[in-house]
Amino acid sequence: MSLPALKPRALPVLLIEDEPAVMAYVQAALERSGYPVVCCESGVDALRLLDGGSFLGIVSDMRTPGGVDGGQVHAWIAKNRPDLANRLVFITGDIANEETVATLRATGAPCVEKPFRVQQFIDVISKTFGKAE
Repeated sequence: MSLPALKPRALPVLLIEDEPAVMAYVQAALERSGYPVVCCESGVDALRLLDGGSFLGIVSDMRTPGGVDGGQVHAWIAKNRPDLANRLVFITGDIANEETVATLRATGAPCVEKPFRVQQFIDVISKTFGKAE
């Protein structure tokens, strides 16, 4: 008699967002679509988590407190976790900012502009990370 195979647990998405209401909205959208989520409020916390953890992908606000922004998170990932370099999606309400535009151009990462509809966001997530299990 063989034991049933355990389904491997899906890797979580790392969400970097400092606004509690936006974090709750994005977390709920991802979880309802089948993506487990680990949340953190700053780029500094994100780098600590990325240094030791396994993630399906990263959703990051462009601007986060603590001196490490979305662009710097991407640069760290490109250098230290190249497996995740093409699995980063930015969210921002600051699409007109020249610095934001330059970062998006430099990284080539997809960006979803706030405010966004859940389906629009999940479409970008599933294209970038693959469909949830």
